[in-house]
Amino acid sequence: MTLTFHIRSANVDDVDAMLKLVHDLATYENEPESARATPALFRENIFEKKYAHTLLAFDGTPEAPGIALGMALYFFNFSTWTGKPGLFLEDLYVSPDARNKGIGKALFAELGKVAQEKGCARLDWSVLKWNTPSIAFYEKKLEAKAMEEWMGMRLEEQGIENLQKLAVHAA
Repeated sequence: MTLTFHIRSANVDDVDAMLKLVHDLATYENEPESARATPALFRENIFEKKYAHTLLAFDGTPEAPGIALGMALYFFNFSTWTGKPGLFLEDLYVSPDARNKGIGKALFAELGKVAQEKGCARLDWSVLKWNTPSIAFYEKKLEAKAMEEWMGMRLEEQGIENLQKLAVHAA
């Protein structure tokens, strides 16, 4: 059976649906305890401060939407090498029962439109090494290239705070 779906930009009324998808993703990635975002944080940081943007895929039509089936949350970065912005895909998730129905491809197509409209030189994302179905999709369907020479690095809140110890204090 063919699934009818549509994609649109998220708005503040979608926060609960977005958080449900984020929690589902965290469970899929075996880290449900790591998903600590709250509705208030999403409202503030995505819709007020606009640090990130979200595309949502819904069951049904725009006139008669159903439940949220998938999402792509992204933000813009900048490449000093190209002198252009880039689009970083933070999370892409499609509910298990909605997979292999074109939603992931459609979300990437929409991301491609956004990247072109903004003049982005790159569209980057990370994928867990054990997530072989997604890696196969990215490499075979999207023709994405693994960045094997790069290693991701991260500081979390305490690490960011510890950076203050490195500050140069003027005399």
